[in-house]
Amino acid sequence: MDRVTAVNEAKTGAAPRPTNRLATEKSPYLLQHARNPVDWYPWGAEAFEKARKEGKPILLSIGYSTCHWCHVMERESFEDEATAALLREHFVSIKVDREERPDVDRIYMSFVQITTGGGGWPLNVFLTPDLKPFYGGTYFPPEPRHGRPSFRQLLGRVAELWKERRGDLEESAREMTHRLQSMAEHDPSNAFPAGGRELHGAMQAFLHEFDAVHGGFGDAPKFPRPSQPLFLLRAARRFNEEPARRAVLFTCERMAAGGMNDQLGGGFARYSVDDRWLVPHFEKMLYDNAQLLQLYLDAYVVSGDETHAAAARATADYVLRDMTSPEGAFYSAEDADSEGHEGKFYCWTVADLEGLLGEGERAVVTRRFGITKEGNFVDHSHPSPLKGQNVLSLVDPKLSEAERPLLESALAKMRTARARRVRPHRDDKVLVSWNGMMLGALARAGVILDAPDYLAAAQRNVAFIRANLWEADRGVLHHRWREGERNGVQLLDGHAHLLAGLVDLYEATLDPAHLGFAVEIASSMVARFHDPQGGGFWQTTSDTPHLLVRTKDDYDGAEPSGNSTAALALLRIAAICDRPEWRKAAEGTVRLFAQRLHQMPQAVPHLLMALDFMQQEPKRVVLVGDWTCGSTTALLRTAHGVFEPNRVILGNHGPVEPFARALPVNPEFTRAFCCTGNACEPPTRDRKVLRAFLERRPPNGG
Repeated sequence: MDRVTAVNEAKTGAAPRPTNRLATEKSPYLLQHARNPVDWYPWGAEAFEKARKEGKPILLSIGYSTCHWCHVMERESFEDEATAALLREHFVSIKVDREERPDVDRIYMSFVQITTGGGGWPLNVFLTPDLKPFYGGTYFPPEPRHGRPSFRQLLGRVAELWKERRGDLEESAREMTHRLQSMAEHDPSNAFPAGGRELHGAMQAFLHEFDAVHGGFGDAPKFPRPSQPLFLLRAARRFNEEPARRAVLFTCERMAAGGMNDQLGGGFARYSVDDRWLVPHFEKMLYDNAQLLQLYLDAYVVSGDETHAAAARATADYVLRDMTSPEGAFYSAEDADSEGHEGKFYCWTVADLEGLLGEGERAVVTRRFGITKEGNFVDHSHPSPLKGQNVLSLVDPKLSEAERPLLESALAKMRTARARRVRPHRDDKVLVSWNGMMLGALARAGVILDAPDYLAAAQRNVAFIRANLWEADRGVLHHRWREGERNGVQLLDGHAHLLAGLVDLYEATLDPAHLGFAVEIASSMVARFHDPQGGGFWQTTSDTPHLLVRTKDDYDGAEPSGNSTAALALLRIAAICDRPEWRKAAEGTVRLFAQRLHQMPQAVPHLLMALDFMQQEPKRVVLVGDWTCGSTTALLRTAHGVFEPNRVILGNHGPVEPFARALPVNPEFTRAFCCTGNACEPPTRDRKVLRAFLERRPPNGG
C-alpha cells in the first residue's frame, strides 16, 4: 500500500481496498496503483499472453511516483469503478514505471510525440496484443474538456473501433511501428566530420534563445536543462566569448534566487511554470539536482562568486539530509503534492508567519521573500485550491547587520515548523544511472568546496553500488534496487552515468580502486551496448525481451542521453588509461550523430561537450607520489579550482597510462607533471605553476 492511501484509509476508518497484481512489485509508482479497482498487470509475459489469448487491445499507462498529473489521473479515473469496469471488460491494462523502464517509455513516448506533437506523463497508449501502438496521449480528463473527450469516452470509442475495425487499427499500428523502427536506424555513411564550426554555431544558437531579463533559455515553462549552460561555459572558454559566460552566470543567479530553488531546505524543483523561475512544479528529482550541482560548481570555479558556491552547498546538503539512505544510496525523487495539494509543504501564508515569527523577524522575511496576503501560487489542479499561498523567492537580498540575526532566527523557526508538516512522498528506489550522476557531482563538490563529507558520501555510494547493483563475476550492472531487490534490467544509461561519476570520483581522490571499478564498467558497457559496425551505443542489451524497437538514444533533454554521456566519459577514461579503442568508440558515437550536431544542436548539448573534448589533445595533470598524502590533496584542489574542461587528472598508481606509471617518483613529496601528448613540463610542487598551465588557453579557440 502506498503512503497516501494508507494515511487516507487510517483517517476515514475505511476498510482497506483489495489489491491487484501490482501489490507484489517494488516500484513505488506501481505500488501507488496497487489498490486501484483496475485489473493492472506489470510489464511482462503474463499480460502479453492474456492480450493475445483474449484478443484484447492493451492500455499501457506509464508514469512515475512523484508525477503530479499522474496522481490527478489516478484520483479521477483509475480509482473510479466505472472506468475500471470498462478497462476490465475491453482491455488488458499494464502499468510501467518510466524510471525503472526508460527503454519502454522511450519507444511509446516517441510514438505519442510523432502522432500528437507533444508528450509527457502520465503517458497512455493503446497497443495491439503484439505491442504495436495505434493511439495514445498523455493526461485524459474524467469529463469532456477543452475539446478533448473524457477518458471513459475514449475507452468506449477505442473498444468500439477494435471490435468493428480491428484490421484498420492493426494496419495503422504496423505502419507506425515501421516508422519507429526507421527512426531508430542511423546510417553511419551519412555522417560527416564535426568540429569547431558546430561548436561555435551551437553557442550562437543557444545565445539566441537566451532570456536576458530573467535568465534561462526559451520561454515558459522553463526547465534548467543543465547540459545547455554547461556546454556554454565550455564554449565561452574555447572561443573567449564573454557573452556566453555572462549568460550562464546570470541564469545561475536567477535560478538560485527563484522559487524553483527551495529557499529553506535547498534543492531544486524540476522546472518553473513561469519565465521568472518563480513558481515551480514542486517535485524534486535526483537527476536535476546532480546536474545542477555540477553547473553551480562550474559557475563558482569560473567566477569565484560565493553565491554559486552557496547554491552548490545547499543542493548537496539537501541530498545528504533528505535523499540519502542509511546505507549511502541516493533516493530518486520527492513529490510535488502533500495532502493532495501541490506545493502545500513548501508554501507560506501571511497567517502562517504571524503565528510563528516575531514582528522584526516577520518584517525581514516578508520583504526578503516577497510575502503577500494574496500569495503568488494557486494549485489550479485541485478542486479546492488553498488561498494566499506564497512560494519563497529571493525578492530583496539586501540585509543590514541588524537584520542578519533576525533572518537567521526566522529561517530556523520556519524550518522547524515545516518539518512538522506532512512531507511529500519520497520515491526511495535507487537507480544506478541517477546515483552515478550524483556521486560524481558530490565528488567534485568535495574537492572544490573543501567539503570532506561530500567526498565521503560519494565513496559510500560507490560501495553501495558495488555491493548491491554490480555483479563483478558476470560483469552485470543492474538498473534498480529497492528493499533488498534489484530488477535485473541492464541499460546503457546506468553504465554511462556511473562511468562518468566514477571518473569524477577518481579525479577527486586518485584512489586507484575507483579507477579500477571505472575500467570494469567501461569494459562492460562497450561489450554489452556498443555497435562496432554501425557506431554508437544501443539503449538495451540484445537479449532484452518484449521490446518493439532497439534504439540508440541521442536526445539530451532533462537527462543527458546514454550515447552522449558514454562518449564523453569514454574520452576521459581513454585519456587517463591510454585506451585508444575506447576513444575510437567515443569518436564513432559523435560521428554517428554528427548531422544532429550540425542541424539541431539544441537537441544534443551534452554530445557537444564530447565533441569539444575531442577537438584538442587534453591536458594531463599527473600527480606522482603518495595519493593519500596532504601535498597530493593540495595539488588536487588547485587542479580542480581552474576551469579547464578539456583536461584529465591522474596519479601514477592503478590502471593509468604507462607513461604516467613510468614518471620518476620522489619518495618525500608529490609532484605535478603537466603534460600534453608525450611532452611534459618540468615537475612542480608550485600550485601557481600548475594553475598557470591549466589557465593557458589553446591557440585559435582550440
